[in-house]
Amino acid sequence: LPHLVHEDVVRQCQKSSLSLNNIQSSPLIHQHSNLIVERFNSHRFSVPFLYGTIVHRLLYPDSPLFKQWGADLREEEQTVAQNLFLSYGYNVYLSDHLPLDRPIRDTRSPSCKMKTYPKDLPTLSVVLIFVNEALSVILRAITSIINRTPSHLLKEIILVDDYSSNDDLKGTLETHIKNYNAKHPGLLKIVRHQETKGLTQARISGWEASTADVVAILDAHIEVNTAWAEPILSRLKEDRTVIVSPVFDNIRFADFELLQYGVAADGFDWALWCLYEDLPAEWYALEDETAPIQSPSIMGILAADRKFLGEIGVLDSGMYIYGGENVELGLRAWQCGGRVEVLPCSRVGHVERAHKPYLLNLNVAMKRNALRVAEVWMDDYKYMVYFAWNLPIENPGIDFGDVSSRKQLRKKLNCKGFDWYIKNIYPNLIFLPNIVGYGTMKNTLKEDICIDQGPVPGNTPIMYPCHAYSSQHIFYHSTGEMYVGGLRARRNTADRCLIDPGNGDLPVLEQCDTAVNKSLNLHWDFTQGSAVINRGTKRCLEITADNPVSYRLVMRTCTGQRWNIQHTVKDWGKTEDREQKT
Repeated sequence: LPHLVHEDVVRQCQKSSLSLNNIQSSPLIHQHSNLIVERFNSHRFSVPFLYGTIVHRLLYPDSPLFKQWGADLREEEQTVAQNLFLSYGYNVYLSDHLPLDRPIRDTRSPSCKMKTYPKDLPTLSVVLIFVNEALSVILRAITSIINRTPSHLLKEIILVDDYSSNDDLKGTLETHIKNYNAKHPGLLKIVRHQETKGLTQARISGWEASTADVVAILDAHIEVNTAWAEPILSRLKEDRTVIVSPVFDNIRFADFELLQYGVAADGFDWALWCLYEDLPAEWYALEDETAPIQSPSIMGILAADRKFLGEIGVLDSGMYIYGGENVELGLRAWQCGGRVEVLPCSRVGHVERAHKPYLLNLNVAMKRNALRVAEVWMDDYKYMVYFAWNLPIENPGIDFGDVSSRKQLRKKLNCKGFDWYIKNIYPNLIFLPNIVGYGTMKNTLKEDICIDQGPVPGNTPIMYPCHAYSSQHIFYHSTGEMYVGGLRARRNTADRCLIDPGNGDLPVLEQCDTAVNKSLNLHWDFTQGSAVINRGTKRCLEITADNPVSYRLVMRTCTGQRWNIQHTVKDWGKTEDREQKT
């Protein structure tokens, strides 16, 4: 097929929806119809047949939903799918068309597939938490649990509705529950909040309603995989003081394909955001890929002995909405006589949203919850949380509520200190005892711009209008180092230090451990309201104006410019006792 004829037909179809019969035909086009159809499909149009078929324009080419899915949808279907996607953060249109009992790939390792378990395992309550979730997603979660959990072990499935407003989650859902219970008498229960209480309280409500030996608390946008429950129940039969988590696989938000994730431990940073950690060397030494993995923390899906979870305080009901509750539970388990593990042979698919349609800004709730964790469980290390969130220590401006009952619980359980935890359980989390200034940093000549880490990737700090997000967080140490960018403070995830390269007029950022090993000029003399002077080169960090609205961060001979950092620490981090903790 000549290129020009081929492209001409495609261009005609791209301009608008039209019938292929309206395109001037020719023997050449008839002869090469398959190539034309293939070319149309490469432009993401629906052309099942050459004649009498509408070629559909892609209405939302920039939507994440249509990057790998939806080429065969009519325009009105695209609009429905896109609107549902914006409301839920995943492809509800597709979910509504998928079977509730669809098969998914078994992502367990061969060793896990060969593993056998005792028959006399504890009974299981499964709690599914939701608020304004897509009905088909909830029903598929329920169906997967029923189909992939031994019936003699599954005592109940408890739905906890955190005050949903969607109509189909009321009467329609109740009808489905009745239908399930007609086949499985008494299996499904529902708890409905009369106001929005947040994720933590919803999980507590689910635990309170549960009656089995073991309770598994899951999101409702999941599908459990083959033999997911047996590893959990077997491990908790061996040791009731373990809080366990399955391995997450990703159900992609656009096409609902199951993407296998690698096995990892669960950790967190100093802002108490959850993250994945490398597997511990001790686990590899076992040479048994079915063995439980010691984990510093736990992610969003957990299972525990129901009574033990109650004995150690379930979850902190004083937390709001979302964030920090998993870290709090992990710390409490470890510090109060339990442990946390990830079970490689238990796999659960989790729908990963493209965006969270609810509470778009979680920072307020996260800060509040993080400070509750810090004040109750982290002792003197709590200041690292204040640093990570760029909050003043004396008056953070965040009402984190009354934590006296949680402190009493810690005392009652005779829990260990955070110093023990960080040394024995999570040594990857680095404590920085000598930070004396932190937050945004401004030059007195121009106080509406701040030092910023600059474009990433890249290693050139810049001056940029102040916004106080993590790219503008500075951490100045009493030993002279100046970290720029968010506080990582974890092994193998290096912070970046401000360096004077000694030549040229631009400062640079370098990984702090690399700067130390190479003896780079990373030490600075600075006090509040004074110059910032590099100890090695004696040059000053200053700003210069390229034009009236553009300023550069430069290294040069000192001219008397002065700097201020947002927050200062009066005495913390300077005592011999705290320095010994590192």
